[in-house]
Amino acid sequence: MAEVAVIGGGVAGIQAALDVANHGIRVHLIERQPTIGGHMAQLDKTFPTNDCSMCILSPKMVDVARNPNIILHTLSEVTSIEGEAGDFTVTILRHPRYVDETECNGCGDCIEVCPVEVYNEFDAGIGVRKAIYKPHPQIVPDVVVRDAVHCIDCGLCFDVCGKDAVLRMEEAQESTLHVASIIIATGFRTFDPQIKGQFGYLRYPDVITSLEFERMINASGPTGGKLRKISDGTTPGSILFIQCVGSRDMTIRHGYCSGVCCMYAIKNAILIKEKNPSIEVTICYIDIRAYGKGYEEYYERAKGMGIRFLRGMPGEVIRTRTGMEVPVENSETAEYEVLTPDLVVLSVGMEPATGADEVAAMVGIFVDDYGFYQPDDPKLGPVTTIKPGIYIAGTAVAPKDVPDSVTQGEAAAMRAFRDAISAG
Repeated sequence: MAEVAVIGGGVAGIQAALDVANHGIRVHLIERQPTIGGHMAQLDKTFPTNDCSMCILSPKMVDVARNPNIILHTLSEVTSIEGEAGDFTVTILRHPRYVDETECNGCGDCIEVCPVEVYNEFDAGIGVRKAIYKPHPQIVPDVVVRDAVHCIDCGLCFDVCGKDAVLRMEEAQESTLHVASIIIATGFRTFDPQIKGQFGYLRYPDVITSLEFERMINASGPTGGKLRKISDGTTPGSILFIQCVGSRDMTIRHGYCSGVCCMYAIKNAILIKEKNPSIEVTICYIDIRAYGKGYEEYYERAKGMGIRFLRGMPGEVIRTRTGMEVPVENSETAEYEVLTPDLVVLSVGMEPATGADEVAAMVGIFVDDYGFYQPDDPKLGPVTTIKPGIYIAGTAVAPKDVPDSVTQGEAAAMRAFRDAISAG
């Protein structure tokens, strides 16, 4: 029976892999990180229901691990794709984990004894991890990874591992897959707000991104879910969200709306008010785009909780001797205001994932002016491409929320399943 490859292990790729596998087709799920889950695994809650993000995602991740028709390739990147519909050859490069996946049981003894601490990418840089680590407790596969760059070769992890699963040396391995069709769900990266230097990101400690804020309020995050100022660890008395940082901005050639920023800012503002009603929360916005089912009601709920929505785009964040000042013109009242927040959260937009253009060049499909994959027909073929047998899904196509990403993953899966059946 023909097989299918899914590139990208975020929620869209996970859903696509499960749908194809549950129809009896073998699937190769390729993810360049040590674990599947993507950005959704970093989130605390999801809008508009405030359901726990990992409570939704984790069962799907476990289903991937348990499904006999899914072969998981983590720490792996696609280096070439050749062939045509029904007969593609995919070459993947598996980077060394420096841990024997067949022996490691994920006990974490090696993590406890490791003396090295570095910034944890999964916590968006506001938390730390060891040189041998799990990005988060619910990773799939449940296998640690040794960071050879930061490892000081103290030998403690080798000594403590009763299964001798930690490897001193391991080489990258190249392998080839023969598949009938390919689903590309490479996801997104968040905009780097250093480009918008007027907001002081990385210059002022209490200016953080929305993703960093997500990790801060997450119970499994570096602060245990407690709000903290980065500068001194105290609880902020006022928080300001600045919208459209990296979206709807032609000065940086980002003319598109990132689709989720209004809603995740509203979600986070609601979560703040539920746990800390005394904290003043202000959202500076251009337009509130609450387009989905239940989203407008969610917005109205936020206003009823005392969250202030100020229509105006701040020009800069100014560091003062006592804190920060944010001048802004309220475009509804034409009044000039100077806000003095304790914590500023930049609602950063979505960009195509690193390397998305390289994958597009491999398979011969188009990207749009912003670098997102371009479907064959946005209305009638939103997951098909100009290349038969190649399908696209999720935020690799355009900014979108979790339900829309899952929907596209399911649509792409059915297209790929049909090709696999046709190829025999």
